[in-house]
Amino acid sequence: MPDTKPQPVFLKRMNAVFEFLTRICIVLAAISLVAMTVFYVWLVYGRYVLNDTPTWVEQVSLLLVMVITFLGAAVGVHQHSHLSVVVFRNIVPRPVRNFFVLVTDLLMIGFGGMMFWYGIELTKFKWNSLIPLIQVSEGLRSLPLTICGALLCLFSIGHLIRLLTGWDERQDNIDES
Repeated sequence: MPDTKPQPVFLKRMNAVFEFLTRICIVLAAISLVAMTVFYVWLVYGRYVLNDTPTWVEQVSLLLVMVITFLGAAVGVHQHSHLSVVVFRNIVPRPVRNFFVLVTDLLMIGFGGMMFWYGIELTKFKWNSLIPLIQVSEGLRSLPLTICGALLCLFSIGHLIRLLTGWDERQDNIDES
């Protein structure tokens, strides 16, 4: 990142919006994780103490796992902590490395866009069906996928903008030496 000039205002605003979205995702995933833990404690208590197993816990937990997984994946992409393989990218010269980063960002935009598009289609298709035992829309299962796709696309566009404007701070794609 260049030290001689201040970061453009549009990048500061974009980063602030992305950080806000990331915090929302983290809070929702954390609440989902805590809720799922409490529900499983209730399941064990109900099964072994009350001898009356709450059957809804498994279905609700499956919904919560979707929230945790997909929102967590979006946050990982934004914060550069998502699983990636950078060995090959790190052994090539810097210009080639930046090209690979550009291609990766473009692929992530396409992948996120497809997740979003097909997630919407899947959510609409399943919306009128109900999940057994909890009687909520089956479309809620694919809604986190849809949201994750939109966030992946958005965050990857942000990465691409930072890369093309020279403000990319990702450590695995720009060597500091």
